[in-house]
Amino acid sequence: MAVARGYFELTRLHKPFMGNTLMFWPCAWGLTMAARAVQLPLPIFAAKLAVFALGSFLLHSAACVLNDICDIEFDRQVERTRDRPLPSGKVSLHGASVLCASLLVPVLGLLSYSDNLSLILGVIGIFPLHALYPLMKRWTWWPQAWLGLAFNWGIPVAWTSVTGHLAPLPIWVLFFGGVCWTIVYDTIYACQDRQDDRRVGVKSTALLFGEYVREILAGMVTALLLCLAFTGWQLHQGVGFAVLSFGGALVHSAWQLATWNEADLKDHRAKFESNGLVGVVIWLGILYDYLNVL
Repeated sequence: MAVARGYFELTRLHKPFMGNTLMFWPCAWGLTMAARAVQLPLPIFAAKLAVFALGSFLLHSAACVLNDICDIEFDRQVERTRDRPLPSGKVSLHGASVLCASLLVPVLGLLSYSDNLSLILGVIGIFPLHALYPLMKRWTWWPQAWLGLAFNWGIPVAWTSVTGHLAPLPIWVLFFGGVCWTIVYDTIYACQDRQDDRRVGVKSTALLFGEYVREILAGMVTALLLCLAFTGWQLHQGVGFAVLSFGGALVHSAWQLATWNEADLKDHRAKFESNGLVGVVIWLGILYDYLNVL
């Protein structure tokens, strides 16, 4: 049982649910916007949403396993991660590799049912975006930006899966806003490891931004809000988007930065997980507008 528990922990599925949804919500945004644009029938929309939910959870779990495989030596030197299954020896490196591959196979299976363009975009999401993320903390001070590319790639993929065409400019602007959003929540998360990361040589925006981290993250939040406003305006979104999507993101972001306690390590994790709620609220506004056109 202990070994099985170790493999389960590699997937991060034992962590609070909302933190595990952060890859799914951008998929839901792009899918629902596309469904509204083409007035996709509700049953088809629901089926596609379920597929993206399953695919995003499988890919997220596979990416977490891959990250732990690549970071095993770093994790042994960091207080927060030294008890993870791989560095603690609860599971084997071979077993973790098999688990990662086992999670990726059904993701590729789901992609195989897509049209050619969506398939190509989906594969790009796996490699290079997710596959290279674990190495970014060795190569650049901006691994959170690369994570943003990976976590929000579902926006253009979902749009293309519905429309059959590459996403227009407003969707790419939303994608950029999503990247900024990811930089915000993952920088907050990374701040809990700043001392250990500096010691072992791990790079992050938490270290790069230094004492100006709150001010720079406020700029990232502003970029997210501007991107939401531009996308909503260009795609003629309705009151749901204005009140829930934009308004909800504004209220949460203001609360998050105003109440974030950098001295409280537990608050880093709590603020990170709260961003799952932002993803829900943004999606609910888009969903309201979609349902109104049916």
